[in-house]
Amino acid sequence: MFKNYTTNQVVLPLDFSFQLEKNDIAFAINQLVESIPEERFLPFHHQMGPSSYHPKMMMKMILCAYTQSVFSGRKIEALTKDSIRMMWLTQSYQPSYRTINRFRVNPLVNALLRECFVQFRSQLVKEQLIDEEAIFIDGTKIEANANKYTFVWRKSIDNFDKKLTEKSNFLYDELLKNQIIPEIERESAKELSVTELGKIEENLAQVVEKFTVKIEQAEDGITRKSIRSKRKVPKKLRKLFKDFKERKLAYQKHRQILGQRNSYSRTDLDATFMRMKEDHMKNGQLKAGYNLQIATNSQYILGYDLFSNPTDTRTFRPFLITLKERFFDLPNYIVADAGYGGEENYQAVLEDHERTPLITYAMYHKEQKRKFKQNPFLPANWPYQEVEETFLCPNGRKMTFRNYSIRTDKYGFKRYLKRYECEDCSNCPLRRQCTKAKSDKNREIQKNMNWEYFKATVQQLLSEVETGKIYRQRKIDVEPAFGHLKACLGFTRFSVRGKQQTHNEIGFALMAVNLRKYRLTKLINKDDSLHNLKNRRPKIIFYDFRSSILRFLGLTSQALFFICTISLLELLLICKEYIYIGR
Repeated sequence: MFKNYTTNQVVLPLDFSFQLEKNDIAFAINQLVESIPEERFLPFHHQMGPSSYHPKMMMKMILCAYTQSVFSGRKIEALTKDSIRMMWLTQSYQPSYRTINRFRVNPLVNALLRECFVQFRSQLVKEQLIDEEAIFIDGTKIEANANKYTFVWRKSIDNFDKKLTEKSNFLYDELLKNQIIPEIERESAKELSVTELGKIEENLAQVVEKFTVKIEQAEDGITRKSIRSKRKVPKKLRKLFKDFKERKLAYQKHRQILGQRNSYSRTDLDATFMRMKEDHMKNGQLKAGYNLQIATNSQYILGYDLFSNPTDTRTFRPFLITLKERFFDLPNYIVADAGYGGEENYQAVLEDHERTPLITYAMYHKEQKRKFKQNPFLPANWPYQEVEETFLCPNGRKMTFRNYSIRTDKYGFKRYLKRYECEDCSNCPLRRQCTKAKSDKNREIQKNMNWEYFKATVQQLLSEVETGKIYRQRKIDVEPAFGHLKACLGFTRFSVRGKQQTHNEIGFALMAVNLRKYRLTKLINKDDSLHNLKNRRPKIIFYDFRSSILRFLGLTSQALFFICTISLLELLLICKEYIYIGR
């Protein structure tokens, strides 16, 4: 006998929520999007044209698809027709893939994603799943949706521009020397600008036009042939200067796109070529990508930002500003690895934000080793006499203060250095081990007192019990978030192009990681409570079998005790549900 089954009978539509599990991820998505204030959706409202899908429905649909590792617009459209949870979230609406793609790259969606992270963090704090004591910051590279071979390098542009300048200056001087064109006013004697190249081209065009008129007016062929030969040089140079002007404009455009970067991709102008960990060719090949920075707590991603700069050091300060302005107030402790350790970043945390940095620097772990501390030739181990403001070298000679110096990097940050020089290195028996300077020069060292202060502060913080424990938590807090994003969710490459568009997409992916973890945490907590209730023992008896059996049998031999213990194994197996063995 079979249950009643027919496909030819009309069935009334039912609420799909009854067909979902009680702890399905669709309910978490629905709760999150519904928690967004209504005024956040007002910018999507429009008076003209046909009615559009509600942005709440679109947010729920895309978040649900990303939690299922579906990132393609066409596959998301297919899910709206196949997935029960998607049918419930969209209320059986089926937007086209074009609508889906237009929505997820809409600049207005960025504000909704930000509000999602704010509301999600509030929910985590309310349920005590995270603490507000510290955040853990780290970065990873995400491959852009760009061709690997459409690169533009700053050094190549500079070299080509330099050769163009040299060639154009040489040809212009030749034109003046041969009196082909008149001299023009120049802004700089070093190079010809685009405007000046255009003027030279116009002057050459006028010269060519005069020769053309003469050729048309000439009556005999010999004269026309002579004039044509004279016209060849200015005609060729006009073509060259036209090419120079176009190339000069192209180089200016390249530099404008590059900004402070060293490379970009012609497919995605905001992507920078970076060294990825996923190197399938095993040759250190650079790929176009973005630098993703996240802040986590208890493996939940609380804030994020996307940068075109491949180094973590330069992204730290703008990322802290983004977190403070867009997501939440910074907690007391800012935790990061040695990639963020630097004078500029320490200064930003301690002075600008007035927080505590738990951030190591490049030489931190090496400085903690005995080999480093016992090396007498390292200036870090030399005694400092504060009154005389001198250091003592391994031979006991004084390194006296010489002068101050200021070093400014290419980003404009200034470092204030103090230079010290040994009073006399001649005839020193330790000179060969101490310095590589020439024999007629004394050893010099430079000290950055601000940097030394920051290093001492970090060393003191990491040596304390409480702050050291917080820093050691970094590896098990922020690193798994990247594993969940790339390995579990499968998000390793963007589907869209442009920084604004990729910023939206990574927001959906990171929130999908949070929702998956949140649901798993709820299931584990529920299973643990049920398991504890089910396996609760009605009676717990504590025994010390060794002393009890010895007293009962009067056995004093260790060997006899173990023989008797083996014989009691069956009894232990029978009583394992009611007896807790304590020793």
